[in-house]
Amino acid sequence: MKTLKTKATSLMLLLPILLLHAQGELKSVDGYSPQIGIMVSMLEDLKDRITEQVKDLDQSSVDFLYDADANSIGSLIMHLVSTESYYQVATLEDREWTEDEQERFGIAGELNEKVKSKLRDKPIQHYLDLWEEVREKTLKELKTKDDAWFASNLEEGLNYHYIWYHVMEHSANHMGQIATIKNRLPK
Repeated sequence: MKTLKTKATSLMLLLPILLLHAQGELKSVDGYSPQIGIMVSMLEDLKDRITEQVKDLDQSSVDFLYDADANSIGSLIMHLVSTESYYQVATLEDREWTEDEQERFGIAGELNEKVKSKLRDKPIQHYLDLWEEVREKTLKELKTKDDAWFASNLEEGLNYHYIWYHVMEHSANHMGQIATIKNRLPK
């Protein structure tokens, strides 16, 4: 017979799964090949959840640094924009960034002191609008691809599916960082 503590622990382990299930099933999005549609569903879910976390932040919260080595929420969102734009151009268009794209989107590919100092004094909507611009193009271009392309090997153990999985997991990772920063905001 399970003890109350064991039952409580089991429930705590299942709670994230139950909450995820309550949000809906993971289904392929119409208009995409089945596997790409599932990835689109996950990418959109993460973007929606991150947007919900940050959309109402004031400027001091967007730029807040809880210590000298920290990233701001604005710089993390811009980093997500940079990452998606980079992989979008490289995988969906098979090219490098143009100078304009590098200037607009590439600034936060790497978050260092020089970059972080430039990513200040812009409202959260600025970053969300850039992300929306990049995402719209990603979604448009992914509609032109199929599951055979998605699974095609670029080299041993690397395919487009894995690359876009990386973009998705990157968003999930930074969603956690954003939540941590929000918890550290001055009250």
